[in-house]
Amino acid sequence: MVTAQTSLKIRQGFILVFVLLVALPILFYSIGKAYYASLVDATEKNLEAHLYSLISEVDFTERGIVMPSSILTPELNNLKSDTYAMIYRDDEPIWHSESAVNVNFVPEYIEPKAGAADFRRVVYNNTVYWQLSLTVILNNIDQSEQARFILLKRNDALLRLMNGFKQTLVDWMFIMGIAIAGLMAIGFIWSARPLQRLDKEIKAIESGDIQQIKGLYPIELQTIKADLNLLLESQQRQKERYRASLSDLAHALKTPLAVLKSSPLANDADAQEQLDRINVMIEHQLKRAATGASDTWKRQTPIKPVLDSILNAMGKVYRDKDIIFNCHVDDKDYFLGDKTDLMELLGNLIDNACKACRSQVSIEVSQGETLSISICDDGPGIAPDKRESLLQRGTRLDTYESGHGVGMAIVSDLVKSYHGLLTISQSQRLGGAKFTLEFNYHEKK
Repeated sequence: MVTAQTSLKIRQGFILVFVLLVALPILFYSIGKAYYASLVDATEKNLEAHLYSLISEVDFTERGIVMPSSILTPELNNLKSDTYAMIYRDDEPIWHSESAVNVNFVPEYIEPKAGAADFRRVVYNNTVYWQLSLTVILNNIDQSEQARFILLKRNDALLRLMNGFKQTLVDWMFIMGIAIAGLMAIGFIWSARPLQRLDKEIKAIESGDIQQIKGLYPIELQTIKADLNLLLESQQRQKERYRASLSDLAHALKTPLAVLKSSPLANDADAQEQLDRINVMIEHQLKRAATGASDTWKRQTPIKPVLDSILNAMGKVYRDKDIIFNCHVDDKDYFLGDKTDLMELLGNLIDNACKACRSQVSIEVSQGETLSISICDDGPGIAPDKRESLLQRGTRLDTYESGHGVGMAIVSDLVKSYHGLLTISQSQRLGGAKFTLEFNYHEKK
């Protein structure tokens, strides 16, 4: 569940980064392009209005085209204007607006389609203009004449408007980005709350505080909640059935075994040995079948209380040896599994260490991504050539010197059922055997 929350946060962060670094810049570019296109379109319509206004003011007389000294369009009467108008007869200029007094170039002649004005972007003297040209035929009763009207507007005017718009757009995009980031953060936090509550309930189940998930969740999580509760109920019922069946089996087997052990047959040393072996095998198989391997759901079991209980019992059992126990364990260290299984693991290993030691037994627990439990003694240790066989099934585990090996089959099976690792080595500090249990909880975290 923690991994799912982490993955959700990563996806949410990616969406936020995408919006701020990709979507908003694309939106900024698209709006800028659209605004510039609208400026160009407005420029064309503005020049068209000036063009038809000029045509309406033309006075065509016997002397030819005559324009009034002052035309109606204010932009064309201003020397500082960025809009110019010119009239040509063939290639001969016959009139220009006051705004075009300082123009020192001759516009390129472009033959437009019949009856249509030509609007395009042109460059004169390294300056960009928008040019609208139209050729018309002026006539009266006596004569007719062809004239070319050209209107120019500097692109600088559009760029000034564009730069002002961009600055305004940047300011609003910045405000929009902050608003979007804030709203998305609120949305992410709000959407993650059900997962966080579900994660807390799952942790409470692992720690044994509650038995089922009871919180109210959105409809998307209702199915998950129902499935998890069904899984927990099924596991509990299955575990109870196993324990009841195993208890019945234990009673059914121990009664005839007790009869055999009290019969004359038990007087024979070999028969007694075989009966003892049968008893050990029954105990072993019953304990193995009842281990946490059948658990679908693993709970957090604090290690320190279990260790304290075991060491207290061992101190009483081996009172004559006056064993010194050195135990290093933190209150927060936990075993992800059944408490009975943990007691079986530690009980067997510590019991073996007590049998083999001279006067000292050391237990060290460390937990990070991996739970590591080391149990050492100052006894004779275990020969390297016997360490591997000690963990193999079928070996007579009660034949190892100084007690090592008793219950090791149970320990080995339990460790495997929890996907852990059991290693046997020599203790550098105490000199005897060292048993190390390792369980990787990284994926769970």
